[in-house]
Amino acid sequence: MSDAYSSLSTPAGHRSSSTESRRSVEAPLTLTDKPPRTLGAGAQTAMWASFGVTLFGPLTGALVTQSVGSLVGGLAACALGTLVGALLLGGAAGIGAHTGTPSMVGLRGLLGRGASVVPTVLNIAQNIGWAMMEIIVITSAATHIVGAAWHWPFVIVAGALCTLMAIRPLGSVKILRTVMLWLVLAGSIYLFVMVLRQPSHAIGQDAVIGFWPGVDLAAAQVVSFAPLAADYSRHATSGRSAFASSTAGYGVAIFAYYALGVFAVAHLGGDLAGTNLLAALMVLPVGGLAIGLLLLDELDNAFANVYSSTVSVHNLAPRLDRRVISVAVGVVATVLAGLAGFDQYEGFLYLIGSAFVPLFTVAVVDFFVTRRGRWDTTAAAPFRWSPTLAWFIGFVAYQLIYPGSIPGWSDLWAGLAQALGFVAPGWLGSTLGSIVVSAVAAAGLGAIDTAVRRRRAEERLA
Repeated sequence: MSDAYSSLSTPAGHRSSSTESRRSVEAPLTLTDKPPRTLGAGAQTAMWASFGVTLFGPLTGALVTQSVGSLVGGLAACALGTLVGALLLGGAAGIGAHTGTPSMVGLRGLLGRGASVVPTVLNIAQNIGWAMMEIIVITSAATHIVGAAWHWPFVIVAGALCTLMAIRPLGSVKILRTVMLWLVLAGSIYLFVMVLRQPSHAIGQDAVIGFWPGVDLAAAQVVSFAPLAADYSRHATSGRSAFASSTAGYGVAIFAYYALGVFAVAHLGGDLAGTNLLAALMVLPVGGLAIGLLLLDELDNAFANVYSSTVSVHNLAPRLDRRVISVAVGVVATVLAGLAGFDQYEGFLYLIGSAFVPLFTVAVVDFFVTRRGRWDTTAAAPFRWSPTLAWFIGFVAYQLIYPGSIPGWSDLWAGLAQALGFVAPGWLGSTLGSIVVSAVAAAGLGAIDTAVRRRRAEERLA
């Protein structure tokens, strides 16, 4: 296992100056600084649970239920998608705890320094997109309470707060686990009780597309955090705590919020697409106050996306001060949030799943099975063809099984599947299918690559 910081910093626990000791309690400013290991199991679990407490949870849960067409089916699809996604998230967090590097820097060990630019660019794009949508949701809910005239003030305030949190990420994590989590817990319980007290409604069948696409939606939102996991788990005190805390903390919290969306569709009725669901929740008695409490915690997800965009840039520009990057990313996300609307969220989730489900399946197999923790994460890391090809194969498998609903893109893959004569069986979903295909490809191609390298080494010694 290679440490990207080994030649550029002193080991943790051997800092001599008081300045360095004070600095160690906060995340490093550049890639060349060693990250402090300050997050134990409790802190990580609270952090991941706070990330899982998001208004996008019920929005996704509602989408899943409308895709499946029943309350029981919606809960089952959310449960399976959460389980699969949380295990991949935990694997990504475990890798970060072992390498001590940010997520995209760690992927140098999987793909090579040059090829790691591809997931880095994708991750920066998805993080800016998520930060933008988080600010949009915060603003939409807030203006529903106080009036549309406050649109831009709320956009600016939300963008500024999440940017400030990204500048001091470990300090923000401390606030999350000591203050916000307990506030939003009260609001969450209240919303559950009030939703379940409403009479049940028949679930519309107009948007039903099947059980497995619902699983894919649920898994995609969880897996969207996998490219961010090591950005935080590199500060973990152990790999086991990183895996367990992220899997359980985020998994339990996000499933609970998926369930809120599922029950809302079954008990509130009407058109609950997009931010209509938030409006329906705020109509409940004191619902505006409960949503207001949740808005406080929604900032942590926006901050997480701004911060992870920042450290992803470090894979491209390792010596650039992350505070400067955070401000630039925060400004871009804020401006986009003020101008954009809440469209194509479902298609966005499918695109995220297709890119990152196979990528982190391959990463987990390669790190823990093929290479057994021996990744080269330095700037000299060579290109590795076998995991790169396995990732591509898994991506293609995902798209051929179900490419989502974005016009043009889905038509392209449907046409390719027809040309190949491929018809996905009804019992197979994109997420599980892609996991199986990419895992088998990673193991098989990895074994071939290992055999070839061993034979070449023997030939050089002969």
